[in-house]
Amino acid sequence: VQLQASGGGFVQAGGSLRLSCKASRRTLRNYDMGWFRQAPGKERDFVAGISRSGGSTDYAESVKGRFTISRDNAENTMTLQMSSLKPEDTAVYYCAAGPGPYGSSWLDYEYWGQGTQVTVSS
Repeated sequence: VQLQASGGGFVQAGGSLRLSCKASRRTLRNYDMGWFRQAPGKERDFVAGISRSGGSTDYAESVKGRFTISRDNAENTMTLQMSSLKPEDTAVYYCAAGPGPYGSSWLDYEYWGQGTQVTVSS
């Protein structure tokens, strides 16, 4: 699976961004998926995960109520809608896919996108 993340950018605090992850070579319906993020000097942290059917999701406490993960298996894409953004959300965001069950550890995922930068100014 090749994953391509996009949609990052620069936004002021309180704003919104929508990240997308497009898969090629294989269909995403066979994989659980997730979003992670990594700020400079910090570890890669779990943001959100979604089951292959899209029927089950999980979020890091820090983003609950602000971020929404979804997927469209027909379009082979996954999205992360981010709202009420805070400066501490600034990071490179990575999409990932794995055999499941989706989890909060990067070890649960086999395939990774290249990352997209999100910068939130105060």
